[in-house]
Amino acid sequence: MKFAVLGLSAALLAACGDGASENAQQGPGAPEVSTATPLVERVVDWDAYAGRFESPESVNIRARVNGYLEEVHFQDGQHVEKGDLLFTIDQRPYQAAVESARGEVNRARATLEQARQALTRADELRAAEAVSEQDLENARAAAQQADANLSAAQANLRSQQLNLDFTKITAPISGRISDRRVDPGNLVSAGTDTLTTIVSIDPIHFVFDVSESALLNYQRQNRSVEGAEVEIRLQGDNEFRWEGNVTFADNSVDSSTGTIRLKAEIPNADGFLRPGLYGDGRMQGTAPYDAILVPQTAILSDATRRLVYVVGEENKVEARAVELGPLSGDLRVIKSGLSANDRVVINGLQRAMPGAPVTPTDGEISRTAETAMPGDPAQGGGSPAAAAIPVE
Repeated sequence: MKFAVLGLSAALLAACGDGASENAQQGPGAPEVSTATPLVERVVDWDAYAGRFESPESVNIRARVNGYLEEVHFQDGQHVEKGDLLFTIDQRPYQAAVESARGEVNRARATLEQARQALTRADELRAAEAVSEQDLENARAAAQQADANLSAAQANLRSQQLNLDFTKITAPISGRISDRRVDPGNLVSAGTDTLTTIVSIDPIHFVFDVSESALLNYQRQNRSVEGAEVEIRLQGDNEFRWEGNVTFADNSVDSSTGTIRLKAEIPNADGFLRPGLYGDGRMQGTAPYDAILVPQTAILSDATRRLVYVVGEENKVEARAVELGPLSGDLRVIKSGLSANDRVVINGLQRAMPGAPVTPTDGEISRTAETAMPGDPAQGGGSPAAAAIPVE
């Protein structure tokens, strides 16, 4: 009886051992991952640039004649129109000079009239042979000299009148004026003392530098940078509120920086934009195209490549090397390495291993963040920083 119990126990142990061995050979089930086909959208790449606003016109206001500053006709910082009176210099010395010059003109005119009458009499007397030829020539020379004196006197009168006009300093351009640098009562010197400055602000220029590689990229697309649309946002703005077009591209690339300077003209009717402000700008870098997009979180890296896991035949994971394009919100454009029908692993990457089977479940790729300019300049080897904006 004892031997029978021992034999039964051994048999049970043997049966349990065989079951454990079989379970060990089967192992755990294939890990579960979420997959989805890439999102395909029509987008336009916008290249990002940093720049500053500049005034198209900037003028330092200086006196053109010497004198005591008599009056200021503007408020500091106000908007002025071309031709507005800004300063008045004491006019009395220049008024006196004008009157003196006008008297010289009248004297010269009377002298010329007298000389012409004398020449007429000399002509008549010479015809009657009552005077010599030399007397006639002397009368003719006197008339010519009187005419020259009148011309000189008239020129001096115009010069003195200009000096008198220059005592009224007017705005040469329309724009925003700075504060006055000299107060009334001070003596100002012609061409030396800056009285104030004026800058034009509508429209205003946005100036930025474009890299040599970006310039060549535009030209290879047969797209001129001149006339290109530019959008700008200021510090603290989430939207690109300001729009304009490139109106100027420099005539050469700066060899020391490898960039070319561009200017965009921006309407600024309310004067909100001021010279010197910093702005983030973007310019259309490509024509519209159909882009393949995947979540940024679905992209892996090894030492030299960017990878995306896809689920292929027999539900096995494949590692695909891809070329990255620009960001588009929380998605990334894939330039090459994926097709629109590939099943991309978007969740469960830590459980997926290349060559190993997985249990795929259906997911979906959609936008969950607004499309904005990226903060990082790494755009899959492209320069400058860019963002892919959906075409509306």
